[in-house]
Amino acid sequence: MKKLFYSLFSLVIFFSCQSPQPKEPVDEAAFDIKEIPLTTLSSGEPNLFKSASGQLFLSWIESPNDSVDVLMFSKLEKDQWTEPREIARGGDWFVNWADFPALAVYSEDEDQIAAHWLQKSAGGTYDYDIKIAQSSDGGQSWSVPFIPHTDGISAEHGFVSFLPMPEGRMMASWLDGRNTKQEGGAMTLRAAEFTIDGELSEEFELDHRVCDCCQTGTTLTSDGPIVVYRDRSEDEIRDIYCVRKVSGKWQEPQAVFQDNWRINGCPVNGPAVDAKGKEVVVAWFAMPEGERQVKVAFSDDAGANFQSPIRIDEGNPEGRVDVILQEDGSALISWLENKEGGQAAVQMAVVRPGMEKSKAVSLTDMSASRSSGFPRIAKLKDKIYLAWTSVEGKKTKVKTAILK
Repeated sequence: MKKLFYSLFSLVIFFSCQSPQPKEPVDEAAFDIKEIPLTTLSSGEPNLFKSASGQLFLSWIESPNDSVDVLMFSKLEKDQWTEPREIARGGDWFVNWADFPALAVYSEDEDQIAAHWLQKSAGGTYDYDIKIAQSSDGGQSWSVPFIPHTDGISAEHGFVSFLPMPEGRMMASWLDGRNTKQEGGAMTLRAAEFTIDGELSEEFELDHRVCDCCQTGTTLTSDGPIVVYRDRSEDEIRDIYCVRKVSGKWQEPQAVFQDNWRINGCPVNGPAVDAKGKEVVVAWFAMPEGERQVKVAFSDDAGANFQSPIRIDEGNPEGRVDVILQEDGSALISWLENKEGGQAAVQMAVVRPGMEKSKAVSLTDMSASRSSGFPRIAKLKDKIYLAWTSVEGKKTKVKTAILK
């Protein structure tokens, strides 16, 4: 833990150099990092969600044996996780290292929660549906699950992002493979809204041709929702795009930045997005001309336009990004940077619009293998929370830590 302490302290010093100096000196003893115990044995695919009131939720998949998977969640209370609760379980789920479940809380009633997982729909390897269950009592009980896509086709449906919306609605965006069952058909990006009663509306195709298995990301701006994803051109250019809903209408997709990354297969490395009002930040991985890069781009007009990106990696990133837009307009970004021997480091940096280069610090080492998944970050007031999957031999285990 000593190494993590000094890394975090370096980040704090860097951040303070970019911000107005406090009247009183920073108390070094106030900043440290420590693991938050979590009751779990064999687990993976962690995800974090911060509610409108600042309540932090952790969800993950528990695998007690080879025949069943269980979706679990816990809430943070006084920097400790509550006793884990079960959302759902099944023996026919599609469990994938990169396509992890999501949990979200409705913005106007925090006892109302939605959660999703993936469940096989037919015998094909990638024939599975999105299943959504909901709770109206804070997660004590859960509804019979429903499917947000109405195509009824046994095909790939996944990489879901949830977004709480006004007036008691929730939006889901996902990759939809219904057209791939036709000759020449491509993966699409779709979205729909639903209520706590499971009533579906506003299902819409956002993009007719996208990368097959990169995560989506979504957030709410003052102009409306924005969804970010990896596009796929006819020439196999797979750059990061966004699509916005303005005045109740979805706009045409547009590039966040044109890396011109041509690749004949999906890199399984999606973008992350966050927003406050009209300020938006997007982080992503790309490898144009074979050069691995992690980049960040800012927008001050709700995603209508983005500034030139800032490269933040240290030369050999694995990607797997996450991002938080802070109150002062800076962004906190995490990603994996490759090391020797199949290992990687969870890196973190603070970036501001217009910066040429950021200073990164290493938080913790972890495996670079697929089984280690995607680290997630969240921030509550002055504390940063990290969730990741530790690979211990052939087993995996979800771990969490607090940085303060």
